[in-house]
Amino acid sequence: MTRRGLMGAAMALPLASPALAQSFPSRPIRIVIGFPPGGGIDILARLMAPHMGASLGQPVVVENRPGANGLVATQAVAQGDADGHAIFFGTTGNLAVNPVLYPTMPVDVLRDFAPLSHVASLAFVMVVNPQVPARTLAEFIALAKSQPGKLNFASSGNGGLPHLSGELLNAAAGIQTVHVPYRGSAPAFTDVIAGQCQFMFDALAIAQPHIESGRVRALATTGPGKLAALPDLPVAKDTVPGFEVTNWYGMSLRAGTPAAIINRLHRDVAAALAVPEVARRAADLGLDLVGSSPDAFATFQRAEIDRWGIVVRRANITAS
Repeated sequence: MTRRGLMGAAMALPLASPALAQSFPSRPIRIVIGFPPGGGIDILARLMAPHMGASLGQPVVVENRPGANGLVATQAVAQGDADGHAIFFGTTGNLAVNPVLYPTMPVDVLRDFAPLSHVASLAFVMVVNPQVPARTLAEFIALAKSQPGKLNFASSGNGGLPHLSGELLNAAAGIQTVHVPYRGSAPAFTDVIAGQCQFMFDALAIAQPHIESGRVRALATTGPGKLAALPDLPVAKDTVPGFEVTNWYGMSLRAGTPAAIINRLHRDVAAALAVPEVARRAADLGLDLVGSSPDAFATFQRAEIDRWGIVVRRANITAS
């Protein structure tokens, strides 16, 4: 493009954006998720969608596009139109871990996305096989230090946040435990219950039935504070300073989406999260609703990429 053409395009942008924003939305809006139906992020999206649709005057539909650790869904939005009609709804793994785990990803989440909102956070719980002779996290750390390399932790998959939680505990507590990856949470729990692995980290909604049945014992929550569902469960960072893990959900739009559309959608997201029924159902899932501003989410996301990048590099984790 010639210099005159570039100047003309630049001059047209301030005019085009308001016109696009005034006609928004002109068709149904898609919330694109890189996971199958039924998970926590999918449930939350389906709770929010009708309230957002009522405010926007267009249907808001949830589109599940699982595959390649969320990359299929990520690309679908990152390579689409920058008009606000497709929202990527991702997790810590999609928006903070994958960028450092897959350095040659075809999508750069900082370059190709415009942050919309940090929607919610979900603390994990640390559980152990009941035969492990540790009733507290401090006792578990002492046990691990007395047997370096002898304790195994299961996870739902290599490079996932449950895996990184174990590696972060190793670093923060100065212990050596061995990671054993599985294809999902269910087989990981099966082997912790059977004693093939001694401990693991996962979401409360997945772990709670096993905790209540006594098949595993909860030692701590990884979040910033107590869990409403397990108010007597200690907070891990009170024993191991610096050890805090939350699996967060965030919404992003295609880079280049006009600011007026970003701000409009942020208001609709925040309003949906404030609906009492949405808040109640989210609490049942163990979710802490956030609804931060686009700027606050951008700052938070960059910090999370830096933080998990340190863990990935220190533990020499590679995608597999």
